[in-house]
Amino acid sequence: MGNVNFMVDAAAPRQRLPHFWEKCVGSCHGYTALREDYRQQLQKASEDLGFSYVRFHGLLDDDMCVVQETAPGKYSYNFFNIDNVFDFLLRIGMKPFVEIGFMPTPFASGEKTCFHYKGNITPPKDYRAWDAFITAMIRHFVERYGLAEVRQWFFEVWNEPNLQFFFTGTKEDYFTLYEHTARAVKSVDSCLQVGGPATALNAWVPDLIAYCREHEAPLDFISTHHYPTDDPLWNSGMSLESFFAEVSKKEQAGEKDARKKAQTYGRGVLAKMIAKTRKEAEEYPLYYTEWNTSAILPDECHDYPYSAALVTKSVLDNIGYVDAYSFWTFTDIFEEHPQHRGEFHGGFGLQTIHGIPKPTYRAFELLHQLGSERYPRPEEQGNVGMIAASGKDGGLCILVYNQQVPGEPAQEEQVVLTVEHFEASGAEIIRVDEDHANPRKLWDEMGCPDYPDAEQMDRLYLASRLKEEPLEVSRTQKGAQVSFTLPKDGIALIRIR
Repeated sequence: MGNVNFMVDAAAPRQRLPHFWEKCVGSCHGYTALREDYRQQLQKASEDLGFSYVRFHGLLDDDMCVVQETAPGKYSYNFFNIDNVFDFLLRIGMKPFVEIGFMPTPFASGEKTCFHYKGNITPPKDYRAWDAFITAMIRHFVERYGLAEVRQWFFEVWNEPNLQFFFTGTKEDYFTLYEHTARAVKSVDSCLQVGGPATALNAWVPDLIAYCREHEAPLDFISTHHYPTDDPLWNSGMSLESFFAEVSKKEQAGEKDARKKAQTYGRGVLAKMIAKTRKEAEEYPLYYTEWNTSAILPDECHDYPYSAALVTKSVLDNIGYVDAYSFWTFTDIFEEHPQHRGEFHGGFGLQTIHGIPKPTYRAFELLHQLGSERYPRPEEQGNVGMIAASGKDGGLCILVYNQQVPGEPAQEEQVVLTVEHFEASGAEIIRVDEDHANPRKLWDEMGCPDYPDAEQMDRLYLASRLKEEPLEVSRTQKGAQVSFTLPKDGIALIRIR
């Protein structure tokens, strides 16, 4: 067991702590937002975790029935399903972060699609028709919800156009699509917020800024995506398609660990990516509209405390760099591939398909308990880092993590926290680790039932809950001190009253 000592000066000047990680959360394609179970889980996540906006793919997919071609070159628009979704979001106090895509079939220049729900990924065949449609849709939103409301929304053009999986055109084709879409949005009202490039791998940020300046095209914010498993791609400069081809080639040659090695990444790589992109984004607000703890290959880490520790470190690392950090996704109600069976199957969601909160959900819940001000933050010591912030009840909140990437040395740590200039009347600790708020462990012990019965579901939900435990406080000459153990991949919130 290692030993780590931290000190917090409660008399030090405090800095503002914007909850940028709560600005937005991701979900599957728009049609799933018509489901009642999806809505119940989104409302719960918003209430528990503080999410304000939600972003999803496929708002314009054919299953949303938005566009019909009534005669050659003649189109009929139907915004009923979109209205149904947006009405619900506003009713529960949320707002849409509108990803404009994918291409309605009547406008599409080709037939190529992505995912199980077959979103068309081709550019429009007629930009006059596309411009007219976007203008009509935005005008409809303003008429239905009011200009003051829609000015608070964000309009993002497409999703990951730098990947052939999501866009058949070139970078230049995307910039053309972006410019037409942005101008159509702004034609309704110049104060509406539009941006991009919504790329994977932090890509095309300076390119889009340069294009918009050259063409005097509207640009209000920068959006992009990343995952720690982008690290091999980020360092190699390969395309996603080439990278997967290389992995398959190695597997066929008998290299058994090719896929495992492809997931290898350095500790803190997300912060390195963001620091670089923050410079490239210049003065524009920077919105990461998609991120998670793994992306390129199936990985069950999403269900375990490892993901909670990585999320906590990543959020705290990126204070001051990011204006919004939208986790992908809030639920395993997710149909990019056919819906997976099994309550726990390594899905991207913070909740299982039936709404069991995963350790990562609880990590966001602990982050939500931090107040709006933070104290000067000590440096990370080894694998352990922390933040001290105001508590919502007037006390002090300290969030601590013990995070390391797979394959690297890690151990349980003894943490001693000294708080100066603070009179403590008591403290409690709330944990997320292998033995706390970890329903996946219980599910494994149950034998991994695909369809848990009611009694098993009750037990899983109880196993997911956060529990407060009293923590002994020792008085010191200048304040107070607490001590506790923190296991590998563990996080803990200490509240000092």
